[in-house]
Amino acid sequence: MEDNTNNIVLAIVVITSVSWSAFVVSTTAAVDCTTITALISACSSFVRYGLPDPIPGSPCCIAMTSLNNMGDTSDNRRGVCRCMMDLITTYNPNATAIATLPGFCGVSLGFTIDPNTDCE
Repeated sequence: MEDNTNNIVLAIVVITSVSWSAFVVSTTAAVDCTTITALISACSSFVRYGLPDPIPGSPCCIAMTSLNNMGDTSDNRRGVCRCMMDLITTYNPNATAIATLPGFCGVSLGFTIDPNTDCE
């Protein structure tokens, strides 16, 4: 029975990974804050409650990697930065949790998630 559970969990992780990859490939043409918000929503438990810590390979970290991939040009990175600054302003009580996501996931977005960051 445990083998079946492990296989189901593995299948879910693979399907989620492929889904996120397809999602990012279809949205890399332009940075859209709605897309970024959707990606961050994969980390909603951590952002809201501080638990569980995101770990590389988790849906949250896969989303952070996708977010990093969206910043493939200087213009796109500025767009990602602006959207992230809007998110931490909107969700101010959760700003610290949002700011720690890249570090937990081993991703460098190329800017610091901080209200004082100049995205230009």
